[in-house]
Amino acid sequence: MAKQILKRILGLALILLVLSFLVFGIMYLAPGDPAEKRLTSQGVVVTKEILQAERERLGLLRPFIVRYAEWLSNVLRGDFGVSFKDDLPVAPKLIKGLKNTCGLALTSLLLALIISFPLGIWSAVKKGKLVDHIVRLFSFIGNSLPNFLISVLLMYLFCIHIKVFPVIADGSFKGMILPALSLAIPMAGRFTRQIRSELLDQLGEEYVVGMKSRKVKGRFILINNVLRNSLGHILTIIGLQIGTLMGGSVVIENIFRWPGIGKLVMDSITARDYPVIMGFVLIMGTIYVVINLIVDITYRLLDPRSF
Repeated sequence: MAKQILKRILGLALILLVLSFLVFGIMYLAPGDPAEKRLTSQGVVVTKEILQAERERLGLLRPFIVRYAEWLSNVLRGDFGVSFKDDLPVAPKLIKGLKNTCGLALTSLLLALIISFPLGIWSAVKKGKLVDHIVRLFSFIGNSLPNFLISVLLMYLFCIHIKVFPVIADGSFKGMILPALSLAIPMAGRFTRQIRSELLDQLGEEYVVGMKSRKVKGRFILINNVLRNSLGHILTIIGLQIGTLMGGSVVIENIFRWPGIGKLVMDSITARDYPVIMGFVLIMGTIYVVINLIVDITYRLLDPRSF
């Protein structure tokens, strides 16, 4: 197993290396001039000489491969460079934003699991009955509605109509609730359908029929056998969703003005702040591949047949 994990880690390291090259290349070819954008935002009258000097100061005139090699060398040491926008180090900005985004993502994931696990189990056990149809309908609706629409509806209801939560999230727990719900509702719809599907597959297996014929209680079969055998696939689905959730919270963070990494990167795109954008993409890619590795190892531990 250790040999397989090592091979997987080396493969993921290669993926991240390719990702870093592609990200840097895209930023190199992207339209717009960061130097001109910076000078304009500062109210400087841009002349050819001033623009050339600013480009040289930001290191934009050096060859592509030299800039990439220097950036990658610094990133491997934990230095993501300085922001084009305000000359502040990029790493502290990313860490602060990442902390808030992780809090939002984990809260929404917890809410989705609290909603989806009971509903998915209930729907599978009551297959074909009224409860099953109702749960499937609501999970379909939740999965179909986009995050931004849910966030607007929640904002209108709880911020404007009832006035329970603040319109602009201030980083507090109260300000986190509506953004977390906006992310959790579609995710709960997906999880409910997938949990139901996995449980139904297990409930149709011969060992379940055999245990029922021996008069084993249905609750015992469900908890000790069906759920346990389904857990590997369910954890895989949840793990993959975490990576998607981290990157997909950008829109919600901007709607509620949540001070996360998504809002930071959107502001950086507007300002052509390439060091922040590159750091964001690389961190998101790292999180995604690490979560994939953890999920893969966990799945193999839960199901020795996969070795």
